[in-house]
Parts: sequence; C-alpha cells; structure tokens
Amino acid sequence: MLLFIQAAHAAETAGAASLFGQILLPVAFFAIFYFLVIRPQSKRTKEHRAMVNSLTVGSEIIFAGGLMGRIKDLEGDYAVVSLNNNTDVKVQRASVISVLPAGTIESV
Repeated sequence: MLLFIQAAHAAETAGAASLFGQILLPVAFFAIFYFLVIRPQSKRTKEHRAMVNSLTVGSEIIFAGGLMGRIKDLEGDYAVVSLNNNTDVKVQRASVISVLPAGTIESV
C-alpha cells in the first residue's frame, strides 16, 4: 500500500513541475524576443522621430534615395531639398535617414 501512495505522490509532483515548465518557456521566449527585437527597434524609431523633428532650414541631409542636399524649406511633413543651385526636390521628412555635419556637401 505504501508503494502506491509514493507513486501517486511522485506523479502529482511531476504534474506540477510540468505545468511550471509550460508556463516558464513561453515567458522566457517573450523576454528574449522583447530584449533582442522589440526594445532596440522602438529605440531606433524614437531616435529617428527626434531627428526628423529637429530638422531646420539649412540642415544638410541624406535621404532614403541616397541623394544628399540642403533643406531649403519645411512644409509640414515635407521638406524642399536643394540638391544643387538649379535642382530642388520635395521629399517626405520621414525619408531623411541622416543629418550631416555642416559643410559636408562642399567637401564631397
């Protein structure tokens, strides 16, 4: 009789450990996913948004097409960029990927 009681108790303990493992594994995967994917992406998004909001007339930029120019005018969500003395283009402010230090265009 004692043998059956010990076997039943062992089965009950294994069931509790299995439940704990089933809960712990998805939580661990979510934590790893959060710290490796979600958090860095939200940080990059926040930095890009701050850079786009800090654009001013005269800033030298590179936008998503790979072209570089100087901002001539800001019109809401768009910026008029002067590529050279004769060519101006209108681009979305969100397409700006980098702000260059002043004087970079002349040195290139």
